[in-house]
Amino acid sequence: MPFTNALVAEMDQEMKTTRSLLERVPMDKAAWKPHGKSMSLGQLASHLANLARFGGLISNGTELDFSPPGQAPAPQPQYTTREEVLKVFDTNVKNSREAIARMSEESTRETWTLKHSGNVLLSAPRKVLYRTLFMNHIIHHRGQLSVYLRLNDVPLPSIYGPTADMV
Repeated sequence: MPFTNALVAEMDQEMKTTRSLLERVPMDKAAWKPHGKSMSLGQLASHLANLARFGGLISNGTELDFSPPGQAPAPQPQYTTREEVLKVFDTNVKNSREAIARMSEESTRETWTLKHSGNVLLSAPRKVLYRTLFMNHIIHHRGQLSVYLRLNDVPLPSIYGPTADMV
């Protein structure tokens, strides 16, 4: 099975699970934080929606400088309703899925680079970054979101099996 086919199949499952958590975010508690250094619940939900675009970014170019020299970093959009979060997430997932599905095996081995102010933060073959910068990054923040939801007494859906809320 080609790498992109396997990745898209895994992506479909992981994004479905991520969406099931985003569907439960109580946006009336968007400002809630478990700790002063943590992102707020609303920021975390927005971050997950925005991260879903990285599959497309990695596929459709050779680099991204999220703060080009002499420019301020582009602000990350923040969403105020669950509907906005889900709409952006769904659009970004769709675009990333389509971009990854179009990739040839050869192009997945090409180098992609992430920069900040012209400085290289990381540079690796696309197939590595699909896993680390895109999928694993989303799964990491999805784990955070599950804790935030639990601490706010929001019942959790199945992630990789039954949760305490399903027993």
